Amino acid sequence: MESHGGRPLRAWQSEALGRYEAEKPTDYLVTATPGAGKTTFALTLAARLLARREVARVVVVAPTDHLRTQWAEAAHAAGIVLDPTLTNAVGPVRAGTRGYVTTYAQVAGKPALHAARCTAAKTLVILDEVHHAGDGLSWGEAAEEAFDRAARRLCLTGTPFRTKPGERIPFVRYAEVPDGEPGELRSSADYTYGYREALRDGVVRPVVFAAYTGTARWRNSAGEVVAASLSEPSTKSVEANAWKTVLDPKGQWVPHVIAAVDERITHLRAHGMPDAAGLVLASDQDDARAYAAIVKKVTGQKPELILSDDPKASQKIEKFGAGTTRIAVCVRMVSEGVDVPRAAVLAWMTSYRTPLFFAQAVGRVVRSRGPHEAATVFLPAVRPLLTLAASMEEERNHVIPPPAEPSEDLDPLPRPERAAAETREWRALDADAQFAHVLHGGRAVLAGAAPALTEEDGEHLGLLAGMLTPEQTAALLSQRDDEHRRAAAAAAVQDDLFGGLGDDDGGLGGRGAAGGETGRFEPDEGQAGWRAAAELRREVNQLVARVASRSGEPHARVHVALRKAVPGPASASASVEVLEKRRDFLLAQL
Repeated sequence: MESHGGRPLRAWQSEALGRYEAEKPTDYLVTATPGAGKTTFALTLAARLLARREVARVVVVAPTDHLRTQWAEAAHAAGIVLDPTLTNAVGPVRAGTRGYVTTYAQVAGKPALHAARCTAAKTLVILDEVHHAGDGLSWGEAAEEAFDRAARRLCLTGTPFRTKPGERIPFVRYAEVPDGEPGELRSSADYTYGYREALRDGVVRPVVFAAYTGTARWRNSAGEVVAASLSEPSTKSVEANAWKTVLDPKGQWVPHVIAAVDERITHLRAHGMPDAAGLVLASDQDDARAYAAIVKKVTGQKPELILSDDPKASQKIEKFGAGTTRIAVCVRMVSEGVDVPRAAVLAWMTSYRTPLFFAQAVGRVVRSRGPHEAATVFLPAVRPLLTLAASMEEERNHVIPPPAEPSEDLDPLPRPERAAAETREWRALDADAQFAHVLHGGRAVLAGAAPALTEEDGEHLGLLAGMLTPEQTAALLSQRDDEHRRAAAAAAVQDDLFGGLGDDDGGLGGRGAAGGETGRFEPDEGQAGWRAAAELRREVNQLVARVASRSGEPHARVHVALRKAVPGPASASASVEVLEKRRDFLLAQL
């Protein structure tokens, strides 16, 4: 069976269409994992309804302006002319078109106008990523007012979602959540096609989650220097500050991970994906600009910088999708719905943490174009992200909890923690980076447990899924991590010797504070000791991994036993002397 555009339909699309045509419902909700082909399904259905004269008009409601253009181009390929430029200032639908593409924000601006348009002719309304109708009560109410009298409504979403009592999204059926809040509801799809099924069918790529830990130092409001590891147990506030510190563009964590991303892209391009690309996801526009400067310095190539307030953002996405640029740095622009099939690597350099945003962002790198492709996601080794990655790895069809307010899906911290953080003074000092583990089957796989790797084994990582064991994958990434560390150390020595003479880039483009900072940390008192301690912490962590692998004990338990055997603070805050003793103690256990 073919779509209206002439391409063979996927099995799930044919099945969902068959179910729709058998039931002929007014409302139909399809939940299909990002990259599965929701757009093709929707436009094929639209073409069939138009051909049978069951509808005479199609209206698509998308989350963003960029997606209006993307929908219109896909519709054109399917033989349906939709206008992506129709504004609320224009009354009727333009002649020569079958309908138009709008946004939820535009619908909320003039719902009566859209109601008039979709009742002037029998209309199919396609609500793309329908959970956005719950971003605010006004958006949901406007959608209901605008489309309540439409002939047919097709709702699409990439993930199931939950809704608070009293905030139902129109045109969606719900079921109560047994383990949720009192009265909490979960969307009930008419057809569901999850990541597990898409992976089985080869529709999406398998994902390798590579977690990077590191030790962060920051100065708190009392003027005290605090040090903590991303992956060691700590309070939520300490974890949040460590997370925020490693993402600071002036530290060493970001360039280290970007180097790993660049190496991964190089590998993919040399072995079957000549146009492979990576995405760097930042928390805000300032960080995105700084990360772009780091990408240029690390890779020697200028990335595509995509910011939401840039009037050329849509053109930049299209250029990146069709071009050969290695890396794009962005904030939100490619988190949902945007189709860049050549993107196979994602660097999670943001403190966003909700399941909805995580699933949509990872969805940008899983769209498969052929067999033997794999995606890699580099992320900080913090509990909230590791939990989300493990859930996607293990459950695949995870359920999205409701946002506490319209923007909650973008907030890096829950509201109480965010309010407290905004009142505290905080200044990042430094952070290092170290490969921690890969996730497989919901568990952390350590490099210390791996058998020896041959060069030939390495050629297959991510290229032939299943050729390497999880342990071998971890070992290879750890090996590459050590190579990056040695290269970074050599570069640091060169910078110290020559002081950055002849650097035309001026560090990180002037992002540093007043006083001539260039983006690197200025040497301060005790920096040599800090570097020595960082190297010792790396040795201790590697030895802990080996002991844990040999004994079968969890990492955390080995760390606790180590602190009892060699008393002192946690490794993140321990002195060089304590770290040396712990290293020697662990060596004696092997």
